[in-house]
Amino acid sequence: MNNRYDILYLFDAKDANPNGDPDAGNLPRLDAETGQGLTTDVMLKRKIRNFIEQTTEHNIYFKEFAVHNQQHEEAYKALDLGDPKKAKRAEFDKAREWMCQNFYDVRTFGAVMSTKVNCGQVRGPVQLSFARSIDPIITSEHAITRTSVTDVKDIEKARTMGRKFTVPYGLYKASGFINPFLAQQTGFSEDDLELLFTALENAFQFDQSAARPAGSMNVRKLVIFKHENALGKAPSAKLLEGVSVKKKDGIEVARSFDDYKVTIPTELRSFCADNGIEIIERV
Repeated sequence: MNNRYDILYLFDAKDANPNGDPDAGNLPRLDAETGQGLTTDVMLKRKIRNFIEQTTEHNIYFKEFAVHNQQHEEAYKALDLGDPKKAKRAEFDKAREWMCQNFYDVRTFGAVMSTKVNCGQVRGPVQLSFARSIDPIITSEHAITRTSVTDVKDIEKARTMGRKFTVPYGLYKASGFINPFLAQQTGFSEDDLELLFTALENAFQFDQSAARPAGSMNVRKLVIFKHENALGKAPSAKLLEGVSVKKKDGIEVARSFDDYKVTIPTELRSFCADNGIEIIERV
């Protein structure tokens, strides 16, 4: 890879919980001061990992029920590096390189693998931000009932009560950055890049659950700024903040993506064209 990339990513949630906070009873995450909804970068990376694991033959390091020391031992065995407990810096470096070659998410997002079976640390070329809703959101609380019970002592009650939380509607914006210098170090390739963009386009297609029913979360915009060189031709903020995302005139409370207008201004398009930056609209 010889190009820097900046990414603008829009997705929405309708009657869904896009990213519950386990420290707050699984309430949708909020900025307490502005009322804007939040989702973590970890959430987006999880969607990408799940999509790639489900639809390709790539190995994923951070997956359900993974035992990392066992994964690290695979590197030592494959390279015949001997006892991990006696390994030195040279062995760590070889093991780290093997992990990058064999696990898509390690060479993409990086990983801290300096555990008992040490494979070092990898700083990934792809970094994603928290997503923040364009406008403040509210959280809806719903009481639900279950006709079965967990414990025999509750059998006479015939049912138990619970709660679930949703966001009536929220349009979220996240950003991403791809560092070509780190890509060269981890072996992140052009094919890996294309797969990343495909995963971003389809992040919610196979992620349905009770908290996120089918059709409740959708990718609405994926704008990629491709710089003509590795250093880049403009600051990320100038490009990402230059894209306008606003409610349409007359809309007080948004309840669908159609209530918003997303615009790449002519001035930004001209600036990019004059400075060797290609604008790619994937969605």
